[in-house]
Amino acid sequence: MTISTGNSYLDTLNGASATGTKVAKKGNDTLDQTSFLKLLTTQMTTQDPFNPVDNTQMVAQMAQFSSVAGIAEMNQSLKSISDDLTSSRVGGAASWIGKSALFQSKTAAPLSDGSFAGTVTVPEDAPRVDISLVDASGKVVYSGSASDVKAGDVPFYWDGKDQDGNAVPGPVSIRAYAKNAEAKTIDGITTASWASVTSVSSPASGSTKLVTALGNFDPADALQLS
Repeated sequence: MTISTGNSYLDTLNGASATGTKVAKKGNDTLDQTSFLKLLTTQMTTQDPFNPVDNTQMVAQMAQFSSVAGIAEMNQSLKSISDDLTSSRVGGAASWIGKSALFQSKTAAPLSDGSFAGTVTVPEDAPRVDISLVDASGKVVYSGSASDVKAGDVPFYWDGKDQDGNAVPGPVSIRAYAKNAEAKTIDGITTASWASVTSVSSPASGSTKLVTALGNFDPADALQLS
């Protein structure tokens, strides 16, 4: 509602105050390079000619600003590089899908054809190495041996079928036993198994993983690729 005072000037002010709206402008709290140079120029032109700013202080101010600006640009560049590496990393790992990789593991899972395969690594020569695959119930579903084994890898393979021709689902535990020429048990035997790569996991924060029936592995963990 507008109240007339009979004075046109006061009525004008009254109308302006009744309908006017004040809009608060938000200031810019950041100082970019242009603003800094303008501030520096103003400082130089308005300083006391009998007590000018010390050159050392001025150089320090400029160096500090350049350092901050450089760090901001470097962070932006690093983020861009990180994004590119992430994209490349996922694309590279995706090429592993459908293939089989050898990972160090104490268990073995069936491959796409139902078979089980892997290696047993002995640290020294052995007259004989015995290899067994044991299911979850503790039953030995496969056993094999190798004679006159040199230090290194001993591969094993099983078609994954029991005596009745039925496929064993797995996973199964890998057990290896060997003695050296002095009939002493060899310690430090390691095992590895082949696993099919079914997919790739690459979370926003974290490393890319190869998804297999044995679990998730880093691509760098693969001993061999087939």
